[in-house]
Amino acid sequence: MSHPFPRPRKALGQNFLTDQNIIRKILTAADLQSSDQVLEVGPGRGALTALLAERVSRLVAVEFDRDLAALLRQQYQDNPTVLIHEQDVLQVDFAALLGTGAYKVVANLPYNISTPVLFRFLEQRHRFSRLIVMLQKEVGERLAAEPDCSDYGVLTVLFRQWFEVRREFLVPPGCFFPAPKVDSVVISLVPLANSRVVAGDQALFEKVVRSAFAMRRKTLWNCLKNAAVAELPAVEAALLATAIDGQRRGETLSLDEFAALSRALQKTA
Repeated sequence: MSHPFPRPRKALGQNFLTDQNIIRKILTAADLQSSDQVLEVGPGRGALTALLAERVSRLVAVEFDRDLAALLRQQYQDNPTVLIHEQDVLQVDFAALLGTGAYKVVANLPYNISTPVLFRFLEQRHRFSRLIVMLQKEVGERLAAEPDCSDYGVLTVLFRQWFEVRREFLVPPGCFFPAPKVDSVVISLVPLANSRVVAGDQALFEKVVRSAFAMRRKTLWNCLKNAAVAELPAVEAALLATAIDGQRRGETLSLDEFAALSRALQKTA
């Protein structure tokens, strides 16, 4: 590109991927076909964008940085298969932007918004056939965690309900400019056709899960009581019906146990 890129903006959590080997590994993980439609979030200086544009039938890249978006628009102004969309991804109307047909997601997510972006992807999961996301290692570990550890939480449970989650590979700081102070990890997320568990009322299930982790050092009973998930007799009856000890902490419950507890609360409501 003939125009110099602006300096990375720390306030936007910008760490641009520069390692070509890592970029190739991301493309491999995405399992791209020439007929694919792809959503790229945070294209930055476009190192990954250039290779995606060569391989797919439609590429929509969402960039919040006005200067970067302008440079990318100029670069792809003669390529009708590439759309550079300037907006905060947390505010994007995915239905209007993507239209119909499933998309694959390829994203090097800014660390400062990665968790809320993941929850937006969760809400919009029906639009995606596969997601390849680069995250701070800590967030990736939370996605792929097992019960009864500090990484296990709301993110883990809700994504396990709806996705096949897999760690692809670690990415060291030296693969970025500027180099972050932490390792990164690439995670693949493949949406399931149906929920992995019978959760019943999804809104109540999510409330139970969020309540259980709201105060991690408190017991499950105290968390559910303080969150007013249901009347206390109903909470007691649901714990009794599921044989889940209310003195356990939320991080010890499996996805199946959360689903059973949610269903029991619906029956006693």
